[in-house]
Amino acid sequence: MRPHLTTRSRLALVLAAALTGSAALAVSAHATADKSESAAGTKAKAAAPSGLNGPYLYLGWGNPPDAADFLKETGLSQLTMAFILSDGGCSPAWDGSRPLEGGQDAQTIKAVQDAGGDITPSIGGWSGNKLGEACSSAEDLAGAYQKVVDTYGLKSIDVDIESTEFESAEARQRVIDALKIVKDGNDGIKVYLTFGTTAQGPNDNGKDLIKKGADAGLDVDGWTVMPFDFGDGTTDLAGATKSAVDGLAKTVGEAYGISTDDAYGKVGFSSMNGKTDVEGESVSPADFKAMVDYAKEHHLARASFWSVNRDRPCDGGGADSCSGVDQQAWEFSKILAEYTG
Repeated sequence: MRPHLTTRSRLALVLAAALTGSAALAVSAHATADKSESAAGTKAKAAAPSGLNGPYLYLGWGNPPDAADFLKETGLSQLTMAFILSDGGCSPAWDGSRPLEGGQDAQTIKAVQDAGGDITPSIGGWSGNKLGEACSSAEDLAGAYQKVVDTYGLKSIDVDIESTEFESAEARQRVIDALKIVKDGNDGIKVYLTFGTTAQGPNDNGKDLIKKGADAGLDVDGWTVMPFDFGDGTTDLAGATKSAVDGLAKTVGEAYGISTDDAYGKVGFSSMNGKTDVEGESVSPADFKAMVDYAKEHHLARASFWSVNRDRPCDGGGADSCSGVDQQAWEFSKILAEYTG
C-alpha cells in the first residue's frame, strides 16, 4: 500500500507557513523528518525480496479472487502464480495452453504490477508437460525461462520441480544449468527451486538437485521444500515443516560450504493451507502461524502456501475453493503477510 501524507505532516506544513523565525524552521524541519521517516519506511517495505512471501494463486480453478483486491485486503504485496508448462514443445504457456500474452494471466499480472505488487510465476508443478523435459538443452530451457521473464518484466521466478522432472537426473541437471544462464544474464533476478521432501529434509533426488546447484555455482535465492502429503495422515505438519527445513538447511550448508545458520537464509518452505491431499492430514491457521514464527526466527528466504484459492472456510472437506478447516476468510494470507524476512 502506498502511504498517504499523514495528518501530522499536513498540520506541520500549515504551522510552518503561519509561523516565522526559528519556530517556523523547527516545525518545517519536523515535517521534513516525518516525510523522511515515511519515505524510509516505504523504501524498506519495497525492498522485501521478490518471492519472499507470495502465496500461490491459480487461475485454473477454485473461484480465484481478484488479485489486486486480494492484496489490499490481506496486506500482502506478492503472489506466486501457477503454473507455466510446455505448450507441447520448448515454449512456455499457462497450464500448457493459455498464451503468455493477451489472456487472463497477463491481465492479472498487469493489474498486480500496476497496483505496486509483485508476481513470481511458478514454472512446473505436479501435472502436465514440464519445460525441463520438453526442452532438449539447457540453453533452450533458459530461453523458455527468459521468455517468461521478458514478457512480464519479472524480478523472480520459481521452478516447481516435481514428478518425472524431479525424478530424472538429466532433467534436474538441465534445470540447474538453465537457471544458471538466467541468473547470470539478468542482473538482480531471484530464482527459487521448489520440490517435495521428507519430514527430515530432502530425499535423494532433492539432495542431488542441491549438489548439482552447488557444483554449477548456481546461487539459488531460496531452496524451498513442500512439507505435506506425507502419506500416513497422522503427521504434525507444523513440526514436520520445521524438521524438514532444518534438514534442508543442513544439506544446503554442506553442499555450498557454508554454515547451517547462513544456509537458513537460502532456504524456505511452501505449505498447504487446510486439508491436504492425504486423508487426516491438515494445516490449521495456528499451525501455519507456528511455521511463520519459525521462518521469522531463522530469517528464511521464502515462506509460502498452496493456495490463495483455498484460503476460505467451507463445510465438509477441503476443496479447490476452500480449506476445509475452521478459519476466517484469507486468514492464512494475513498470517503470511506478517513475514518480512
